[in-house]
Amino acid sequence: MPQDCTLSVTQLLTKLRFRHLQLLELLGRSRNLRIAAEQMHVTQPAATKILSDLEAMFGASLFDRLPREMRPTDLGTLSVRYASTTLSDLGKFSSEFATLKNGGYGHLTVGFIPASAAQLVTTAIKEIQRRRPRLVIKLVEQSSDQLATWLEERRLDVMIGRPTEPRHEALFNVVDLLAEPARVVVGQHHPLLKQRRIGIADLGEWSWILYPQGTAMRQLFEETFAAAAMVAPVGIVETPSIFSTLELLQATDMISLQPKAAMDRYVEHGLLGYLDVPIRRTMSNYSVITRKDEAASQAVNEFVAILFAIAAQC
Repeated sequence: MPQDCTLSVTQLLTKLRFRHLQLLELLGRSRNLRIAAEQMHVTQPAATKILSDLEAMFGASLFDRLPREMRPTDLGTLSVRYASTTLSDLGKFSSEFATLKNGGYGHLTVGFIPASAAQLVTTAIKEIQRRRPRLVIKLVEQSSDQLATWLEERRLDVMIGRPTEPRHEALFNVVDLLAEPARVVVGQHHPLLKQRRIGIADLGEWSWILYPQGTAMRQLFEETFAAAAMVAPVGIVETPSIFSTLELLQATDMISLQPKAAMDRYVEHGLLGYLDVPIRRTMSNYSVITRKDEAASQAVNEFVAILFAIAAQC
């Protein structure tokens, strides 16, 4: 029978070193042994020896030596992913340890989609800061697909957005927060605001400000035009930025499809106006998303509880 060459946990703890993980992570990013060696502040022969020791330890080749790159094998890809996760966790531990040692309350990194979720997150941040005034909070605003990648890589503690791939169901806990109604919005000066009856056909003659491809809002826009048997407008500016969208709406005659909750206050203050145009459906709920099989910190649990409490009042 073939011999089981699997390393036990005890063997890994005895043999595996952080310099092994550091080289794996650097090689995974650079795919160049010389660059990895320079970033580790060792010679290239020393880096070669570290990689050789690592491959001997695992009894497998982790990288294919090609003329212009070091390409990870399947086992190498798995090892690089583990190394990246472990080093990220170590960095987070070091930072949180230093913060707590100096009298702080740890760190909280929150990723959220623009628009509607921003208001909910802002309210929740205000409350958790009241409870934990020295908690170090990092906010990351981006589209759901990018946030999900960062959550998987442990760069985020919690994400407020939407899962974008089927595999996310196996990776994350996803709990619905709120639905997201969408409205067609323009600057207060826009000629269409004076028009009593407006249909989808009237909107095809104007340039649009749209969320990037792959986002839920962009999909809703395309479905709306497709349902009206219309080709989407050609004049388009793509941006996930609410700030840029607000500036463009006020400075031009462009149109945009935006979450109602994010636009209401600008409409109420007379900066923007809604066009009474039927939208095919509402947006799907956005959710609180965390990693499965991982014990969350007290700050994360408290922040999530605050989010749900605020959402229940909406």
